[in-house]
Amino acid sequence: MRIASVLAILLIAATAPARAIDPCCRSAGTVVEFSAEASRAAANDLARASAFVEASGPDAAELARRVNATIAAALETAKSHPTVRTRSGTTSTYPVYAKGTSRIDAWRMRSEILLESRDVPALARLIGRLQASLGVSQILLLPSPETRRSAEQEATADAIAAFKARAGLIAASMGGTYRIVRVALSGGGRPPAVPVLRSAAAMGNGAPIEPGESTVTVVASGEIELSPK
Repeated sequence: MRIASVLAILLIAATAPARAIDPCCRSAGTVVEFSAEASRAAANDLARASAFVEASGPDAAELARRVNATIAAALETAKSHPTVRTRSGTTSTYPVYAKGTSRIDAWRMRSEILLESRDVPALARLIGRLQASLGVSQILLLPSPETRRSAEQEATADAIAAFKARAGLIAASMGGTYRIVRVALSGGGRPPAVPVLRSAAAMGNGAPIEPGESTVTVVASGEIELSPK
């Protein structure tokens, strides 16, 4: 009889619902949030330029033939510079109205070609030839994708190392150890292109260009949990 009572008590205890442990009651170390960053220089080894022709005329068809012929001649000239990649850009045509009326007085057309090269002197020489018939709207210097990617990888490794070093410093200052809870990486995108602040004529005449460098920065941000030794 006594054995049966003990078994009944054990059975009741086994089937009773377990009490959940409140997460807020669990012991946890101090959580510290911070960030660290690192930068690497990336050579501006890629040049881009935009050349255009813009003209007006009363006959839209004749205007288009004239502008297209100028662009075709420019593309043919560019073929003699094999290290420069050339492609057609945007083309737009719009009416010009007589002052104070809705009557179309003329047409205006603009068409452009885009130039890109890692051979900056060759690009400068080509621009010098093209400017006899084309205008130049912009000349930019920036890292090539390969150069930027290499600098980004190096900056990423440096940023992670800096994050770990700072985590160790914080833990040592608090007299304990740490574990990394979360780390996120940001930055490392394409750095802004550097405009060439000189005339196309100066480039065409062989004026030297110093491409310089851009900076690629990566930020490592996250949290660590501190524990006493």
